[in-house]
Amino acid sequence: MIEGLTPELALGLTLLLPGLGALVIGVADRFPNIRETASLLIATALCGTVVWLLMNYLAGATAQLRVVQMLPGLPISFFVEPIGLIFALVASALWIVITVYSIGYMRSKNYPHQTRFYICFALAMASTMGIAFAGNMITLFLFYEMLTLSTYPLVLHHETDAAKRGARIYISVLLTTSILFFLPAIVWTWWIAGTLDFTPGGILTGKIEGPQAAILFALYLFGAGKAALMPFHFWLPAAMVAPTPVSAFLHAVAVVKAGVFTVLKVGIYIFGVGFLSETHASEWMIWVAAVSLIIASFVALRKDELKARLAYSTIAQLAYVTLGVSLASVMGMVGGVLQLVAHALGKITLFMCAGAIYVASGKRNISEMRGLGRLMPFTFGAFLLAALSIIGIPPSGGAWSKWFLMIGAADSGQQVMIGVWMLSSVLSVAYLIPVVARGFFLPLQGEKDRPQPQGQEVSTISQLRVREAPLWCVVPACITGVLSVLIYFVGPAIAEFVLPVLGP
Repeated sequence: MIEGLTPELALGLTLLLPGLGALVIGVADRFPNIRETASLLIATALCGTVVWLLMNYLAGATAQLRVVQMLPGLPISFFVEPIGLIFALVASALWIVITVYSIGYMRSKNYPHQTRFYICFALAMASTMGIAFAGNMITLFLFYEMLTLSTYPLVLHHETDAAKRGARIYISVLLTTSILFFLPAIVWTWWIAGTLDFTPGGILTGKIEGPQAAILFALYLFGAGKAALMPFHFWLPAAMVAPTPVSAFLHAVAVVKAGVFTVLKVGIYIFGVGFLSETHASEWMIWVAAVSLIIASFVALRKDELKARLAYSTIAQLAYVTLGVSLASVMGMVGGVLQLVAHALGKITLFMCAGAIYVASGKRNISEMRGLGRLMPFTFGAFLLAALSIIGIPPSGGAWSKWFLMIGAADSGQQVMIGVWMLSSVLSVAYLIPVVARGFFLPLQGEKDRPQPQGQEVSTISQLRVREAPLWCVVPACITGVLSVLIYFVGPAIAEFVLPVLGP
């Protein structure tokens, strides 16, 4: 343990370090090497602080901070608990990875406004840490909106007409769902429960029942627009106009993970597993999530642009968490937590691979990627590892989340959902594996080759040599690709870690 560093101070540092990083990055505007070194050092320091908090928590020491009292009994507060620790650890560790990747990607493409880019990353991470360690719903809401505002310039980065249109959709959908659904749900909860504190087992028992409980649950889930539950999902494909590091950040590190994390916090600490099970308040949301999952998977199948296919894959995979919470079972909640972790590692890998392919070959569409796997074996190999995790094939991280979700479905008497997940896995195979198969097993298409029917492709190129993207782009993808498999071996430990706060 570090002498003089208390858990409360460490908790405060998780909120302050990214803000300090944004300031240093701004000052170093004219010195790219210093700017990017500062980004890496701050990201590493943040991850180290979260690890320190985790070690202390495992040793029995927790932490709580109260910053300011907004209203009597309604403070801006933060505390350390298992679900938040997992989210903070995943986000802070992946911030290091995406920063390394961004250096290679942004420099190779020579994009402008790189200082603004790194500043917004840091501010978004400050918001993410606020969400992860929020002690009550009003604190989470404030940082949730800060995350929307800090990531808006990232989506707008190219400042083209398409970027402006995508950014408008992004911010309008997220703010609208927050104002129309999320905020009224918070006010309603405060009115009936008299508190917004996150409490194991929930705060609504005896306060609300019947259709009102179902309506309140729906307001929270649709209000968490970052979870991209249909029909409020279309901001996510629209945001893919951003540079690929931003896409990876939105999908794996901050935004969509903040959405499903909020869904988990609402299910665990506001409603409680026991309350949801007894009142059946979440039962109809099971079908909404299942429909969202299947439709998004079918749409992904039809997308030729790789980033667009991955975006709809994310919509489908996020619905796993919503469905897991809606099952109102402990195992379903465990599956939701594990899905948050596995999807983060898998999806950041897939997006970084998509960016590496674009940097090395200029290709965006899957139909143009035949034979590229033999030129870029490390990139396509990492893509394969991450794809196996997203599909849920053992031994990969995604296998545990699917397993616990299926147990949760059986416990809740929703056996039909097991079939939904099996269909989803088959669809995942159909929209992810062909990317790798075309890359490794079809002949490379030369620049002057005419398009040829599938199965009859030939190539005028006789010599192949490895032409990977810069190491700064390839190495991070390989690391997270391997981790998306290795996380399989700590899945049971993660489940055991979160179980104490999931009881009825």
